[in-house]
Amino acid sequence: MKYYLDTAIWIDMHENRSDKFRPLGEWAFVLLRKIRKEKHTVVYSDILIDELLRKYTDTDDIFRIASESMEKTSTKKEQAKEAARLCKHLKIPFADCLHAILARDSGAVMVTRDRHFEQLQFIVKSRKPEELI
Repeated sequence: MKYYLDTAIWIDMHENRSDKFRPLGEWAFVLLRKIRKEKHTVVYSDILIDELLRKYTDTDDIFRIASESMEKTSTKKEQAKEAARLCKHLKIPFADCLHAILARDSGAVMVTRDRHFEQLQFIVKSRKPEELI
């Protein structure tokens, strides 16, 4: 099984974030630990790294928990064009459209809590970390 985690899920885990009622960081951590234990794969991409590097100087600490289970995918020209069309048509951020396409093309479950992905269910089914643990 493969999982593609949205940027916010990585940030939740790294910063151990929570909202008023939910331990978002803990759920992300537990999911990553489960993926590693079950020898599943975490797919990550160039766009994910770019987004993380806007907030952090390095991704090594962030990816450390899943480093043995990670597989990189690179954006192809056709995928970027498809994401641009979706972005324009659905008025959803380009990066979210591209994440969905990369998850689909990698055969991965999209893990996110971003509401934009509700509009992208026809591209890839998305799940929240707590639904998978």
